[in-house]
Amino acid sequence: MKSSQAALLDASAVALSSLCLLHCLALPLLAAALPLFGAWAEAEWVHAVFVAIALPITGFALWRAHRQHPLPAPTWLAAAAGLALLLAGALELPSHDSETVVTVAGSLLLAATHLWNARRRHRQC
Repeated sequence: MKSSQAALLDASAVALSSLCLLHCLALPLLAAALPLFGAWAEAEWVHAVFVAIALPITGFALWRAHRQHPLPAPTWLAAAAGLALLLAGALELPSHDSETVVTVAGSLLLAATHLWNARRRHRQC
């Protein structure tokens, strides 16, 4: 796989994590001003869409990177934990009150994993 394709996968994953953070942190503030954003901030389908997009992008990006140079187990564990936290947030586990904290933690962990992978790939080129 070309380095530019791998970089695009990692950049896509980081962008998705950033969108997730924006959704979790900024949309509630905008909800007070704009009713449309208020509907989006509480729409459960948005969470499901983020998880449904994050899972294959993360899996594919890390799998492709692993094929070139095996990834250490902590990388896989961090990605799995980030995805699990995103899913828990989407399912409002353990509660609705902790949804934002759980989702933000998962998003940051996932973004950090992809940034580490991009940095690792850049060093090997």
